[in-house]
Amino acid sequence: MEVSNLLTMESAIVLGIINERLRIECDSYQQLLSRYELEEGSLNHKMALLGYQYDPLSNQFKNIPI
Repeated sequence: MEVSNLLTMESAIVLGIINERLRIECDSYQQLLSRYELEEGSLNHKMALLGYQYDPLSNQFKNIPI
């Protein structure tokens, strides 16, 4: 996966890619960040704009109930 432009992609696409990588390749959010050299704050902000946050129990980003 080309990650150099990941955070410039549309948020919904990034959500799908990130959750797929968490499901298939990475056992934790920290492992994902390290493997793809992503900045935690930037990724969290992008997902928050969609209304999603990381859930460590399911190891995926989930919709934040309002």
